[in-house]
Amino acid sequence: MDMNKSIKCMVESCQHHANAANYCCLDCITVGTHECNPSVDQCTDCMSFKKK
Repeated sequence: MDMNKSIKCMVESCQHHANAANYCCLDCITVGTHECNPSVDQCTDCMSFKKK
């Protein structure tokens, strides 16, 4: 997979992580939340995450 330099990612346990650098290999990602009213960045999630 080619890395997408428009999407930085440091989650090495994700299937889409570019192993050579801290980037994602997807063309685009989906960002969601696990909170009713998110107020800080910790409330958001990458919904495109897939465990290696």
